[in-house]
Amino acid sequence: MITPAFELTQDPDFLTIIIKVPYARASEFDVYFEGEDFKFYAKPYFLLTLPGRVVEDGREKASYNTDKGIRTFTIRLPKEIPGQYFEGLDMLTSLLAPKKSRSGKPLVEEIAVSAELSEEEEEEFDWEIEQTPYEESAGSTLPLQYRYGFGNLRSGVFQRLQDELSDVIDIKDPDQTPIDERRRKRLAAEAAKFDPDHYLADFFEDEAIQHVLKYRPWWVDAHKKMTAFKGESQQEHDTHTFVVFSDEEKEQLRKFTNKSYLLDKRSRHHVYLGLIDILLAYCYEICVNEGDKNVESAWNVRKLSATLCWLESFTSIHDVLVSFGRRVLCYPLHRHFGLVTRAFNDTVMILQLGEAAVLKCLLDIHKIFRENDPAYILNDLFITDYCIWIQKTKSKKLAALSESLQKTTLAKSHTGFELEELEAAAVLVEEEERMLKAAGTVSKQQLPSSESETSESEESSSTSSSETEGSDSDERESSTSEDGKINSLQGTLQEERTAPLIDCNGLRQGTNTSTFEVSDEKPKVSLQSTSVPGKLIEELEKQMHTAIRLSEQPEGLATASCILREQEENRVSEPDGFSKDTTGKGNFLEVSSKANPLLLFCSTNEDED
Repeated sequence: MITPAFELTQDPDFLTIIIKVPYARASEFDVYFEGEDFKFYAKPYFLLTLPGRVVEDGREKASYNTDKGIRTFTIRLPKEIPGQYFEGLDMLTSLLAPKKSRSGKPLVEEIAVSAELSEEEEEEFDWEIEQTPYEESAGSTLPLQYRYGFGNLRSGVFQRLQDELSDVIDIKDPDQTPIDERRRKRLAAEAAKFDPDHYLADFFEDEAIQHVLKYRPWWVDAHKKMTAFKGESQQEHDTHTFVVFSDEEKEQLRKFTNKSYLLDKRSRHHVYLGLIDILLAYCYEICVNEGDKNVESAWNVRKLSATLCWLESFTSIHDVLVSFGRRVLCYPLHRHFGLVTRAFNDTVMILQLGEAAVLKCLLDIHKIFRENDPAYILNDLFITDYCIWIQKTKSKKLAALSESLQKTTLAKSHTGFELEELEAAAVLVEEEERMLKAAGTVSKQQLPSSESETSESEESSSTSSSETEGSDSDERESSTSEDGKINSLQGTLQEERTAPLIDCNGLRQGTNTSTFEVSDEKPKVSLQSTSVPGKLIEELEKQMHTAIRLSEQPEGLATASCILREQEENRVSEPDGFSKDTTGKGNFLEVSSKANPLLLFCSTNEDED
């Protein structure tokens, strides 16, 4: 049986069914309807279950249109009760098969489903009650396999998919891992993955995060329209008018197989909580990517949802929020608590919009996983069943779920990562750095004034130094007069050019020019070796021990003395140089240890003179 593309609309008196059959002939179709049953045949056979009762009273009408090459049948059926509102016209999968089947097994399932629905209508589920996880019995001798998937109805799936296991979920060997152990391993993995530096970086440098938080997905405008409509009119209205399905989404709904699920109260509880967890992860993905899909979209959704990634079965709404908050702070690129709050608010709005908005989100998740290998396994385990199941869920159940979710609070302290302490410590460090920068700025501003003060002090010091130099010059003049005899002797030596120096033994110390320096930058006294008259040599020899030793002057005038041969160890190795005495008070003329004979040459003319 081929199911053609179709859609349903309604007004207070009529239900309109539009069926597109591009390959059918207008002469080969048949329509039958009675109560909630509707049958359309145009080769192939098509069977539809209506959401409400219709009657055949002569007002029914059918038309056939071939515009744009598409053959379309439009059938208008009168409602049995005029003004009655039919719910679920967009839930196409739930309309593909009749509620009652003629086979034995589906008959048992349908009876159980009917009992389930009546139980749901009679009892209001208390979402705040803490429930204990289901403990599987280990009485069988066969290897125990723990369940997972939608409503914990599946087992043994990953035994056949060991190669794809690590790319889809984080838990190893889920078939042999009980629920409580899965939770312990998940918490340990999250604690090991949390990075305080990454969190603080996103906390202080949040420009990109603040930008994505401004994005408005489609459900924000739809929720505003619904709220405004409720404020204007108190009459019953179709919330699905605020949610529009694309042709691709309608086609996917027709491809699903309509079936019922045998879920007890505990399983239904897990299914609803798992739905919140999946929607939270999806809202985060839509927000951070601003509605666009990329190669990381499938990873974001499955990684942030412990239901998908760890096959978790939650027991309370608060546990769902804590798990989602922890995983947002551990795994994705943007790890900011503001994104947790944003996803929380978006999920509340989606649930308030009803099953149509939830179904549209699930269809988008189904498409993301369908286009990613091997994430399609999660469609088989969870998303496809959720897409079928949500179409039969009562709107008041989702309204109660959204109300309970809205009342639940999540604080940073609930995550267990000490976020508030980290932020406080980081703020203190930031304040200290700001104070240091401020102090540096003040010191830079005070630098010009200190420079002016320094220049003034330099001027005053230069004045005092000039005065000191004047007094020093006076002292030098007086000392120069006192040393007149020595200076006169040096002048005589300079004028007579008597260079050869005689040591204590009367030996000459070289014929080259010998120079000795006077400390405190005094003028140099140089003795140049030339041929001199013999009488001057004799006079120089007599005065060597008394005149050539320079007395120590206050200005540090250098003095010279003959060094005895027994003090050779205290002299400097360089000839014709000066060395300080042991007290460091004067310099002495150093005579070489070489015993060269004194060679005196006089010209004939000089001897004659």
